[in-house]
Amino acid sequence: MEKKEEENYFKGRGAQLKPTNKFLKNRYVAEHIEGLDEPLIQSPQTKVFQEHSKSIVNKVTSPDLGMMYSLNPYQGCEHGCSYCYARNSHEYYGFDAGLDFESKIIAKKNAAQLLEKHLLNPNWQPVPINVSGNTDCYQPLERTMKLTRSVLEVFARYRHPVGMITKNSLILRDLDLLQDLAQDNLVKVFISITSLDETVRRAMEPRTASAIKRLQTIEELSKAGVPVGVMCAPIIPGLTDHEVPAILKAAADHGAQAAGMTIVRLNGSVGPIFEDWVGKNFPDRATKVLAQIRSMHGGQLNDSQFGRRMRGEGRIAEMINLLFSTSKRKYFTGKTMPEFDTSKFRRGGNFSLF
Repeated sequence: MEKKEEENYFKGRGAQLKPTNKFLKNRYVAEHIEGLDEPLIQSPQTKVFQEHSKSIVNKVTSPDLGMMYSLNPYQGCEHGCSYCYARNSHEYYGFDAGLDFESKIIAKKNAAQLLEKHLLNPNWQPVPINVSGNTDCYQPLERTMKLTRSVLEVFARYRHPVGMITKNSLILRDLDLLQDLAQDNLVKVFISITSLDETVRRAMEPRTASAIKRLQTIEELSKAGVPVGVMCAPIIPGLTDHEVPAILKAAADHGAQAAGMTIVRLNGSVGPIFEDWVGKNFPDRATKVLAQIRSMHGGQLNDSQFGRRMRGEGRIAEMINLLFSTSKRKYFTGKTMPEFDTSKFRRGGNFSLF
């Protein structure tokens, strides 16, 4: 791998540019660079915005997603993963999908209250709600804001099933609540691992926990009796696909009970962000990586067709899917995650006599 130009690279950031927001009429451009007193794009400081949402639980209608409802305490994500599909959602707030997504974070301070209001609805029938369907609920800001912990406290009080996915070891802070929920089969956790190579991880997911830390997190959750699996996602051809067997073996050795995968797809503004990122970080293989991604999505970097978009098509996609399924059979045969128990739901929370 060739070294990126340090003076033109924003350390600690995944995106290195601010793509145009398609919803805005105006945009900043540098038509005459010699006339600027300072760079148009600089490495930003993280800013937090408060949002007072009217609802927090979202129905998921995509048929190829294994969830029915999701909940996101934060919009935007400090982790800064260069491939993140959630970047596009930041444009609805008037921000860009690049540097804004990972530096302008919107926190929903009333998340716990809105969840409780949702669960108190007499028409609500308990089905698992997935926390982090869009952005990571254990991103660094959670350490001080504790919105995710407040949401877990509501789930525990109402004995309601919850699924979680994260790439941050901060989840271990809430081990007491996770153990409590696990006793009644009310929680499942997936830890996302994209690469065991720290050189790749630091560049691609700059503000996330190391791969070793994530494996240790799987181990601690497993030992504590919390059902935990690994998400090998997204798999990037020419960059991380060869690591699939090693990731699944390491996760299984550390106590993971299940494994899932998705193939990378670069929807909307994520395409140019990733193209710029891979060109700066891996110039020796950028052309190959992008060509193989396109080969899995009909010549495009993105694919929006349900079912196909997560697994890809063509020879490269078939090889990756076969590698994953073979590795899963080898390391996860006989391992299972317990089913959620919706019968424990306490309608009315602590106020219910029944």
